[in-house]
Parts: sequence; structure tokens; C-alpha cells
Amino acid sequence: MKNQYHTSQLSSNQCGSSLVQTIDAPLPLVWSIIRRFDNPQAYKLFVKSCKLRSGNGGIGSVREVMVVSGLPAATSTERLDELDDECHVMMISIIGGDHRLVNYRSTTTLHEISEEGMNGGKTEVVESYVVDVPAGNSKEDTCCFANMIIGCNLSEKLRNELATQTIFICLEIVEDIVEAQIQTSPDSGKALGL
Repeated sequence: MKNQYHTSQLSSNQCGSSLVQTIDAPLPLVWSIIRRFDNPQAYKLFVKSCKLRSGNGGIGSVREVMVVSGLPAATSTERLDELDDECHVMMISIIGGDHRLVNYRSTTTLHEISEEGMNGGKTEVVESYVVDVPAGNSKEDTCCFANMIIGCNLSEKLRNELATQTIFICLEIVEDIVEAQIQTSPDSGKALGL
């Protein structure tokens, strides 16, 4: 499946690359964060905020992304071209903004890594892109810049969001256990101080 989504024909004025990262979290949890077209700031380090301009977050939706200061851009207008919850595929095109990423198209796929003895598994995230090389820049410089942005997006902030989600899931489980205990034995709630 990786080759199906991450192989592109490049014209002479384009460049592209693929980045792969392994996330120490189960695929359903990672996908639940990455698939949110309306909330890229949950895992993208350089996104300050996001507002849907059209659509409800599904295919065809358009978002306006506000970029953190320090980058050579302030906004990016992006369209969701594909979102496949079964195959864990997301395709996005940049259709506007005050940056130099013209005709940028990215494909993100998630793949479960099953290792014996692993509790919950790991997820391989593959993000590939194609973009026009701006006048005055080399293919190498353009790819280097895009790779840096994508690499940062897939690293620390996503791991922090996953840790937060895991904590919330654990808290919900504890609440369910306490609630079940109280329902089966009302006096146990008093012992717990509830």
C-alpha cells in the first residue's frame, strides 16, 4: 500500500520526498489525531491556529492555517482531497497562502507495526509530498525546507498529544471502574470518600 500512495511523477520544476517516523502508540490513537483536518495544531508544531473556511472537515473541506511567527509565511490555505478511515490515508493540497509552496500536495498514510510482546503496538507514519521549486531556489533547498517542517510536525508535538490522549483514556477507565464499584457496593463509595 505504501507504494500505491507515495509514488509520484515529478515534472522538471518539482521536487518531492517521503519522511517516515515510528510512533510508539497504537494506530487507532495516532489516526484519531492526524485525521482531524480541522485541528492540525494538535500535532503540527508550526501551526498556531486553524479555521475551516468551507466544509465540515470531510473531503473537499478548506482550512485557513495560521503559522507561528519566525517562518517565511503567516497563512496557508489547504484543501482535504482524500480521507480514508479504513486505509488510514489523508491527502491535502495547498491552494493558497502567503508562502512559496506552490502546488504542494501531501499524502500521509499510517501503518500498524506489530511486534511480538508489544502491548498496543506502534505506528509507522509516512508523509510524502510534491511541490514546485520556487524561482531562485534549488530542488535540494526546497526539499530540505519541506522535510524540516514535516519532520518537526511528526515528532515532539504529536508525541505530547498522544501522551495527553493516553492519560485521558486512563482516567476514563479509572472513572468507569470506580462507578462500577459504587454501583455494585454503595458503601464502597463512602470508603473512597465519594
